[in-house]
Amino acid sequence: MFAKLAVEELTAGWLREEHLVYSHIEGPFIPPLLGWEDDGVAPVLVLPDLADKFDAPPWDDSKIAAVLVSLEALAAAPPPPGLETADRFQLGDRWARVVEDPEPFLSLGLCSREWLDANLAALDHEARAARFAGDQLAHLDVRSDNIAFVDGRAVLVDWNWASRAAPGLDLACWAPSVTAEGGPAPEEIAPDVRAGFVAALAGLWGASAGLPPPPTADPSLRAAQLAQLRVALPWACRALGLPPPDGR
Repeated sequence: MFAKLAVEELTAGWLREEHLVYSHIEGPFIPPLLGWEDDGVAPVLVLPDLADKFDAPPWDDSKIAAVLVSLEALAAAPPPPGLETADRFQLGDRWARVVEDPEPFLSLGLCSREWLDANLAALDHEARAARFAGDQLAHLDVRSDNIAFVDGRAVLVDWNWASRAAPGLDLACWAPSVTAEGGPAPEEIAPDVRAGFVAALAGLWGASAGLPPPPTADPSLRAAQLAQLRVALPWACRALGLPPPDGR
């Protein structure tokens, strides 16, 4: 068994959000809930121990197919009552931060100032126009360290970002991470994802990757965001018919 224990108010809130999902959803894509205790201060969530099941990367066709099957199954599951919508993350607003202060983004070297001046408005507009809320259950943090492979199934953990979302948002969130870890291009994984989702995800990482890491964050956070941005930004440009970024 594996126990997740809250250590302060923030993680307590995350565990309660996870418990909402685990207590209402069953399926091959989610671990079974083994135990839950909430004393109002430090809740504890007990799940199966899957520590030796996280074996991607490397990605291969069978693992990618397993994740696609799981995403289809979870999208068909009814969301728990009271689950928030994906609008809570304000994904469409992130390019606005680059508009206000482009220097952290430009410091990444992905494009010139001239390229950004010419294309930022289109990226911002498309991201703002996207509609992220919907009626489907979505995990919204699908990536290799949240995917255990159990008897050929892709089992998703860490459900504290789960939301009611529009179709395709989970696919859009997951695809760049696979490419960044040596997998196929994002269009091969998510060929029909809305361009607005891709523009918004590029903005999500573009607004953060050039900033100093938060004091309590994993030191590798910004590097991971930059790796995703290196995939998502060119993908967004291809989806919108914009010229590719002209940086390194």
